[in-house]
Amino acid sequence: MRQSKFFMPTLKEVPADAVAKSHQLMMRGGYIRQVTAGVYAYLPLAYRVLRKAQNIMEEEMANIDVPEVLMPHFLPATLWEESGRLPKYGPEMFRLKDRHDRESLLGPTHEETFTDLIGKSLKSYKQMPIALYQIQTKFRDENRPRFGLLRGREFIMLDSYSFAATRDQLDKQFDDHKEAFEKIYERCGVKVLPVIADSGTMGGKNSTEFQAPAEIGEDITVTNESGTYSANLEMAKSIDNFKPEVEEPKSVEKVATPGKETIDSLVEFLNVPATKIVKSILYIADDQKVLVLIRGDKEINEVKLKNLLDCTELREATSEELVEITGAAKGGVGPVNATYADKIVADDTVKGLYNFVVGANETDYQLTNVNLDRDFKVNEFADLRIAQEGELDPINHEPLKYTKSIEVGHIFKLGTYYTETMGADFLDNNGKAQPVIMGSYGIGVSRMLAAVVEQHQTERGIAWPKSIAPFSLHIVQMKMNDEVQTKLAESLYAKFSDKYDVLYDDRNERAGVKFADADLVGAPLRITIGKKAADGIVEVKRPLDEKASEVTLTELEALVAKELD
Repeated sequence: MRQSKFFMPTLKEVPADAVAKSHQLMMRGGYIRQVTAGVYAYLPLAYRVLRKAQNIMEEEMANIDVPEVLMPHFLPATLWEESGRLPKYGPEMFRLKDRHDRESLLGPTHEETFTDLIGKSLKSYKQMPIALYQIQTKFRDENRPRFGLLRGREFIMLDSYSFAATRDQLDKQFDDHKEAFEKIYERCGVKVLPVIADSGTMGGKNSTEFQAPAEIGEDITVTNESGTYSANLEMAKSIDNFKPEVEEPKSVEKVATPGKETIDSLVEFLNVPATKIVKSILYIADDQKVLVLIRGDKEINEVKLKNLLDCTELREATSEELVEITGAAKGGVGPVNATYADKIVADDTVKGLYNFVVGANETDYQLTNVNLDRDFKVNEFADLRIAQEGELDPINHEPLKYTKSIEVGHIFKLGTYYTETMGADFLDNNGKAQPVIMGSYGIGVSRMLAAVVEQHQTERGIAWPKSIAPFSLHIVQMKMNDEVQTKLAESLYAKFSDKYDVLYDDRNERAGVKFADADLVGAPLRITIGKKAADGIVEVKRPLDEKASEVTLTELEALVAKELD
């Protein structure tokens, strides 16, 4: 491709709204352009990268015998009503009505569509296991689209769906997809951590996320030093290092604590450690009032809590609701005589405490010397806390550390979550009807593109992995009116184009402009044809090299083959 004919509208200045480095570089390099908030056009450079990444995905999915299909973007709402997900998905769903007032949606994911297809097509256990996948645009009405391709309202996704007659078949399909995804990430040059994750609105109880470490990442991955434990912060577990001392129960006392709403203020005012205080927080879980208890030095993990309560909606009670329901303002709520609560649940850190402090269910008052069972009962204990850095992991008992990361994929064992509600049954070997057992597997293709840039950025541009670089080789001619340089450039362009993706900078531009653009193209190898062309010498540079190296024409072909083959 001659660069004079190639559409690459570069920018000298970074757009003001571009915070993520990947967003800045892809805007500056002419890879993408925003059409509207959270929606981008993929220009030739980006589209070449996307196609190469998708080719890798197609090869690896073929290796696990999963054929490709293409489903519609425009979906009937009736399918989502059938699965029960329509009211659960929330405002992120794009909804619309046609001229006949029928409700439809733009697909954010396609579990229902594939379940409906399989339910109407598969009738016997002999037809399974089987899986299908697509690479397609998805739509989610993000409240705050940002970071370029990392959080958009329209994005490209690989989504695969497996269908099995037995749990063993599902386990095999899950493992096959996990291995295929890991190969895809490796071949595309993105480093990922497979982590324990929350299934969210997808359903099912077993899922793994693929997190790409990056400073701009909005997720937190929790790992240990040896790499034997990794989880999303939402699901991470830890060992509590604190060991409470056994004490004789004392008499409960009511203490005035004017204006002391926080743990830190109570610690100072009552002269007790945070481990002697139990926080009581009132949640509204669907239509239930749930009082949640946790030791004062810990924080509640609302994802774990929501999973425990198995509710659709979970939120903390407002200040007005607190006073109306409990009679106390924030900081004064507690479990003793908490008859207003439908249920009391507690984090495991509350177990074994003696003579601790809780709210008195009265504004500006606390109860001291409170004890479990004697003064109140807990309906259920569970791990409800956020795992903290430095705590020990549950596998090797090594200190945990946080890493910012970008979610680039998620795989789920859905089980019969969709097939039972949508009637996707098959006849087993005894002739009995059973619900099909499902798995769901997704890669954020456009997200992964941004993650690669985040991990492979240089001081001046991008160092693309060879497998998905928009061009493998970039030939840059310094002076277009120099006949010797032109003759050499044209000959090298013709020779290498037979084997590699070559971009030939034949523009009549200054050297500084050409080099700046070449840094943004980020080809694995750049050949510069300059003043020593007549001597049979060119300059060769990789994106991470500090400076170019001189190479003779007799050495060049072998060097290119070594770098790019």
